[in-house]
Amino acid sequence: MTRPTPPRREDYPHTLTIPTRWNDNDIYGHVNNAVYYYFIDTVVNCYLIDNGLLDLKKSETIGLAVDTGCKFFDSIEYPDIVHAGLRVSKLGNSSVTYDIGMFKNDDTVAAAQGHFVHVYVDEKTRRPVRISDKMRKKLGEITI
Repeated sequence: MTRPTPPRREDYPHTLTIPTRWNDNDIYGHVNNAVYYYFIDTVVNCYLIDNGLLDLKKSETIGLAVDTGCKFFDSIEYPDIVHAGLRVSKLGNSSVTYDIGMFKNDDTVAAAQGHFVHVYVDEKTRRPVRISDKMRKKLGEITI
């Protein structure tokens, strides 16, 4: 099996700095694989909230995670700083595929690359809804 090439930091139009915590490390001395999903979830939802696309108390449309995954290229360890890069790789009618690169400290090559697929649904009925023009425009700014 051919190992995928890790993405580069400049491939991501948006980044969020996330410090690691002491309890993120596992018994093997590196950040546990499950913690990477916190990084992924954090960068996506911070982007949505910071850009007025998600209000946790008032939004009538919410994104439900339907697919996630992560490839690992290098270890991250406490007290490393993670720079989570975010881009949209697919923008559908009611779904978005987010691509996340996780870079440690000043590294320009990703230690990990994850993806996260949201299907946007009506908050009450949980039925898929068309992504709003406002969201489509803002996500278009980080679409590759």
